[in-house]
Parts: sequence; structure tokens; C-alpha cells
Amino acid sequence: MTVEIFSDGACSGNPGPGGWGAILRMGEHYKELSGGEPHTTNNRMELCGVIAGLSALKFPCDVILTTDSKYVVDSITKGWAASWKKNGWIKSDKKPALNADLWEQLLSLLEIHNVKFVWVKGHAGHPENERCDELAVMERDKAALDR
Repeated sequence: MTVEIFSDGACSGNPGPGGWGAILRMGEHYKELSGGEPHTTNNRMELCGVIAGLSALKFPCDVILTTDSKYVVDSITKGWAASWKKNGWIKSDKKPALNADLWEQLLSLLEIHNVKFVWVKGHAGHPENERCDELAVMERDKAALDR
């Protein structure tokens, strides 16, 4: 059976307080996860949602991972993150790859799970993406209070 994971991130300012939300669904099983940080970036929160969702899986799974983050989807599906790692976290323009710590975690998880990445337009009525956004915004607002 395939696990569906949906994720989103949110940030006020970039950097600023941020949050992420993730939903895992397999058959009738459903789980929501969320978290936040007082000083972060939107892209870090997008990655954290994906990492948290995959990290919650207890054994290797086939996964359909849906996110509105082109940064995440393109970096994986176009092979950019793998190239950055291979080149010591240096991009083709010779600048350091941002968020190498999180990309390292995500690439490790992708060695365990068979993941198909699906991009959806954000704030366009996709029910699980909208719920993940709600979770991320809630955590972002909580993190803003913790500053």
C-alpha cells in the first residue's frame, strides 16, 4: 500500500518565524504533524515538512509526496540536490548550496523510501495542501510569540 504525504511551510519575513505542517495518509490511517522555529526561512520550513513526514514512517514505503514547493520538487526531481551533495554542497554557479543540512537528511530518507514527488499550486483549494498551510501558519504564529 502507498503512503500519501502532504506538506507545506510558512514564514513571516525571510528569515523570520516559520512553521511547517505535514499530513500522512495510508488507507484509513491519518496523522498530522507540525512544528516551527523562531528564526528560519520559508525554504527551510518547506524542507522540514517533507523530512518530518518521511521520518515518521516506521519502515521503507512507497510514497506519493505532494507539496507546493517548487524548490523541493525541482531540487529532487531535476537532480540538483544530488549534484550539490556530490560537489561538496557547491552549486553549478560555484556558490554554496543553502540548507545543506536539511538536504543531507532528505537525500538519506530518499535512500530508504521510494518517493514520487508531486507539485500542486499553493492556495488553490487542494484540501490537504490547505490543511498543511493551516498547520504551518499556526506553528509560525506560535514561533513568533517565542521570539
